[in-house]
Amino acid sequence: MKRYLLLIGILLINTPLLFAQNRNLNIVFIGNSITQGVQLAASDAPPAVAVAYLLKQKGINEVNFSNQGHSGYTTLDFLPSAGRTFNKVEEAANAFTNKEALLVFSLKLGTNDSAIKGPHGAPVPPDRYIENVKTIVDKLLADFPKAIVVLQHPIWYSPNTYNSSKYMEEGLSRVQAYIPKIDSLVSSYSLTKSKHVFVGDRKAFDYFKKHHLTELIPEKGQAGTFYLHPNKLGAASLGKFWGKAIERVVKKNF
Repeated sequence: MKRYLLLIGILLINTPLLFAQNRNLNIVFIGNSITQGVQLAASDAPPAVAVAYLLKQKGINEVNFSNQGHSGYTTLDFLPSAGRTFNKVEEAANAFTNKEALLVFSLKLGTNDSAIKGPHGAPVPPDRYIENVKTIVDKLLADFPKAIVVLQHPIWYSPNTYNSSKYMEEGLSRVQAYIPKIDSLVSSYSLTKSKHVFVGDRKAFDYFKKHHLTELIPEKGQAGTFYLHPNKLGAASLGKFWGKAIERVVKKNF
């Protein structure tokens, strides 16, 4: 009887320590100009904001990150077969010094893929888009088998968006068609890569549709003033959406 009581006492003492363990994260953010934080200081870009949010959360200790956002890039530019850009993503992942931290790839692509013309490969049909995303994810997990991938939904842009590339209503419809493809892809991974691929943020699309006048930059285009890129306030909102999504995935599963 005394042995059982001793065992229970040990468990009660140690259990709080298990729950109190802090998580260390290495995050590579993959994306286009929105991830890059075009027209913003690097410290105001969404990835930096997401990390700042995570560092304030209970249970999150050290967070290191790399912003691999490139203006104008599509899923085709990040394909492993394309070489240089994908290689830089993997180089960034390998450069983290804390090798025991959980490696997270946060991917937000689709805006440029959805364009009518301009960016590499555009327009990218939904089936091709998600095939490209899967190719990227498969290679990342093959090379970093302990990593996780968080697929963030693309965000809203105005239906008259037309800068050097043409998006318009057709592009906006196409980017919305990518979203259920992302969700379906994540569901399919539950059978083959359980606890490795997750849906990230689902709220930013509708948020920016509602708040575009105050949180997206008004830009002069060939079809009037359009709204595509977050301003400093919008980048803070987007970064927080991403940070919350990553926090949810990490705390629920690891």
